[in-house]
Amino acid sequence: MHGPDQEQNPVTRQAGFLTLFPSVMLPMFLAVVDQTIVATALPTIAAATGEVQRASWIVVAYLVASTIAAPIYGRLGDTFGRRRLMFVALGVFIVASVACALSPTVELLTLARVLQGLGGGGLMTLSQALIGEAIPPRERARYQGYLATVAMTANSFGPVAGGYLTEHFGWPSIFLINVPIGLGAVALVSRMPVVRPSEPRAWRADPGGLVLFAIFVATTLFALEQAQRAHLAALPLAGMLMAVGLIALVLLVRHENRAASPLIPLGLLRMPAIWRSDAMAAFHGAALVSLITFLPVYLEVVRGVSPSQTGLLLVPLTLGIGTGSLLTGRLVHRTGLTAAFPVTGLALVTFNLLALALWAPALGNVVFGALLLWNGLFMGTVMGVVQVTVQSAAGPRRLGEAAASVQFSRSIGAAFGTALVGTLLFALLALRNPEAARVFAAMVENAGNAMDGLSAAQRLAVQADITEAFRAAFLLIAGFTTAGFFLALTHPIRRI
Repeated sequence: MHGPDQEQNPVTRQAGFLTLFPSVMLPMFLAVVDQTIVATALPTIAAATGEVQRASWIVVAYLVASTIAAPIYGRLGDTFGRRRLMFVALGVFIVASVACALSPTVELLTLARVLQGLGGGGLMTLSQALIGEAIPPRERARYQGYLATVAMTANSFGPVAGGYLTEHFGWPSIFLINVPIGLGAVALVSRMPVVRPSEPRAWRADPGGLVLFAIFVATTLFALEQAQRAHLAALPLAGMLMAVGLIALVLLVRHENRAASPLIPLGLLRMPAIWRSDAMAAFHGAALVSLITFLPVYLEVVRGVSPSQTGLLLVPLTLGIGTGSLLTGRLVHRTGLTAAFPVTGLALVTFNLLALALWAPALGNVVFGALLLWNGLFMGTVMGVVQVTVQSAAGPRRLGEAAASVQFSRSIGAAFGTALVGTLLFALLALRNPEAARVFAAMVENAGNAMDGLSAAQRLAVQADITEAFRAAFLLIAGFTTAGFFLALTHPIRRI
């Protein structure tokens, strides 16, 4: 007897990989790479437009818009078909990329990035849901491993590609490169078989829910962006924005409980298997993104390595995540086990982070890199399992909403975790040594060599204080992985 997932499978196992995987891989690569490709071009864009203080809007606008778009595409895909919506998302993304390249001011570029994020959020959500639509549950784990590898590759590739394109072809090229890649993605998606929803869900617009959700996401992410700036002057604005976000969240929950066709699937999120999986994704995102964000500061100040060496030391982490995701996907496919892998992985990651907190300054670069590889391998045990579990619990009719809930949870978790770690580091440094706090804030904002002009004694003092602050940061990140461990340990779905 076949379940609904097997009945919907329109491709054979042999032809499925070549037909399906490139068609979802390229849209996901586009969405992820555009989160990071802009980073190295920001100084050039700011210089060209004369708006240095507003340059961060270009990054935050994309994050806000893609986070808002995720549940919208999930709901629409469940109703009208995910392949059809993928064409819409790609069209929006390509048009917005051209608009970004042609924008003469930061304000217009920010608006174009909002439009680009509205397309990018769909690419992420629909890629995950299309896997769930076409592939049986245990087979999905293998594909999720591949997609996780694509995402980590895109994250690593983005800054490198952004720097090269900006230097040789000008900053508009980082957006124009999306056009041929996007058209290639359209051609690949057109090869996918048409799968119409067997039981299409009724669609009613929920403008009240959309407005409240947009206010909640925008104010929360802007508040967290302010908190990450590591300046006391930014905290009042961050607090005010966070308060507005919390009020919007309360009103959103009340509204969605009464809505006939809610944008946010609160009924789905109340299921123990789904809320635990989404919470696990949030804590995993908090740990991973905060680690990747602040490790360069640690390596350059505490360990005294150059920026190029920093990049090399981070390679084992990203390589480990991709390898761990691939291995976990294959093991889930062969055994059917799910929660066992993040339980084991997050326990080992937690011990690894505790080792970094206690002994990192005494470790050589080779051993430090090996620990980052170990950390990455076991960090890779989480996201594929989360997606497979959520999609299995939601069922075929609500795959889009399920995939969107994971994407949203991870984005919010990453933003909260990074802001919390940044705030902890800055607060500890401000209490111990204001000069160390200044250096840390400058390095977070990529302000060149922040220790230029300091005496040898001042450099040693700053280095010592930042070393101690990072002990607390590693312990906080270990707290994130510990929370994820207990969520995996108590997860009701153990096998698919």
